[in-house]
Amino acid sequence: METREKKSLPSTLYTEEYFLTACEGYDVFLESEGRHLSRRLNDAFAMADVRPGMRLLDVGCGRGEIIRHCIQMGVEAFGIDYAEVAALMTRDVINQENQTGTKGSTPSGVCMADAKYLPFPTGYFDRVLLFDVVEHLYPWELHLSLSEIYRVLREDGSLIIHTAPNRWYDKYAYPVVRTFRRMLGQGQNYPRDPRAIIPVNQDVHVNEQDILSMNQNLKAANFRGKVWLDSPPQNRSEGAIMSSLHWIAFNLPPFRWFFEREVFAVAQKR
Repeated sequence: METREKKSLPSTLYTEEYFLTACEGYDVFLESEGRHLSRRLNDAFAMADVRPGMRLLDVGCGRGEIIRHCIQMGVEAFGIDYAEVAALMTRDVINQENQTGTKGSTPSGVCMADAKYLPFPTGYFDRVLLFDVVEHLYPWELHLSLSEIYRVLREDGSLIIHTAPNRWYDKYAYPVVRTFRRMLGQGQNYPRDPRAIIPVNQDVHVNEQDILSMNQNLKAANFRGKVWLDSPPQNRSEGAIMSSLHWIAFNLPPFRWFFEREVFAVAQKR
């Protein structure tokens, strides 16, 4: 039991191929060369209320587009990732922005580090971002990481989280959706395991959250705040009946608790 509880995913799972072909937002990153944020990252970043002059930490910085976005805003931004390839990609993005940016050089940096042991002083950051990282951390790792974030966050700072998918969607709603889509002859797009839609997620998603578990994890690390659900735009035109079903599923409780795909949180120190 002890061995299983202390398991960690090897950083070698996170390759350049992963970040450029499977990690959400790769298409926008490639098209804009890291200058723009994907819909998901932009929505999550908007919740952070980041302003010029702040000092920000992006935990699990991945390709580095969040850091570049912060530099463009005049925000002192730092990123950490335990995958070597991510640290290198982010460093390249920072160098490109510092060479081509028009607002002058903003203090920024990236290092290869573990979220459970952040190499920064206590009370150092105004904002800490944890975007699409929670689902990659085993429960014991998530608790230590949240505790470290608590330490490096200023007393009036904020932690902003985005994680997907909503565990209740995969466990309860997806089987219903899959059955319905198979009846419509669309079953080839809905494998039995929803994580198989992006096959690599079967290897790297080890701690998916729902609205209750995310709230409990924050409380256990002495955070207070708001946890809520949302979904990517559906952009479907399937007639009045289907439109009505979609509206019910994504707007009315308790249905929306199971059909919404993404979990957001904004938290402060207690």
